[in-house]
Amino acid sequence: MEILNERKKKIAQDLQTYVTNRAKGSQNQASKQLQGISNGTISNILKGKWDSIADAMWQNIENQVCKKGGWVYVPIRPKKFIEKTINDAAENARVVGMTGIAGGCKSKTVFRMERENVFVVSCNEYYSSRDFLEAICDAMGITVHSNRISKIMKEIIKHLLKLKQPVIVIDEADKLDVKVLFFFISFFNQLEGKCGLVLQATGYLETFIVNGVERGKRGFQEIYSRIGQIFLKVPKINRNDVELICQANGVIETDKITTIYNNCNHDVRVVKNMVHAYLKTAL
Repeated sequence: MEILNERKKKIAQDLQTYVTNRAKGSQNQASKQLQGISNGTISNILKGKWDSIADAMWQNIENQVCKKGGWVYVPIRPKKFIEKTINDAAENARVVGMTGIAGGCKSKTVFRMERENVFVVSCNEYYSSRDFLEAICDAMGITVHSNRISKIMKEIIKHLLKLKQPVIVIDEADKLDVKVLFFFISFFNQLEGKCGLVLQATGYLETFIVNGVERGKRGFQEIYSRIGQIFLKVPKINRNDVELICQANGVIETDKITTIYNNCNHDVRVVKNMVHAYLKTAL
């Protein structure tokens, strides 16, 4: 995407502020702190010599120095893994169980996917069967004028069968009551080969399902079989992931990034909180 001049002016202004406040007025020091940005590039931008500056470089500088209204999300390993898994489920109508630690960016990733026909349902402990189906309708943007569960289910299936490569992501599936969770079986039976289905949660979901299978409880073997008797594991964030997050959100000092990584316990929420805390004290 082309970066327009107005945006470049804003980036240049923020870069000047960064050099003044964070690098104590030294362009050379700023180039050492910023990743992939040379002293010459900084000098050219601040002097208004922009012709030789590629859009990718403008984007890199913006990610590292510009004040934004919100948090900057970057392509860390868990995000890539989740997106790849959901894309595969959609394109091949696969049924998948996927687990990861709390704070592993599962929910944030699925709700920010730009792919068409990805319908995400964020589950709650209090969901009844009707609540669950209505949440799916809301995710799909359809209205069913009926209180009958069978009618709602029929309309959901009917709508999904009209779509190209649809996928339903049941997020935080470990919060569902067993009776509601069993709707997963009904969806599979009516949409096999036509719609992707993803059960996503913490590792508790796997423990719950496997224990149910081992104890011979009704319905658990059916669920376990339909996901191929395997739960895919979302990778935890590593040092490089934390570095990408920090740099994109304004923390570029190596020692600070190391401290954040050593204390985050692989939790992206903790990384976010520590970045905010550091930036607040650095003002």
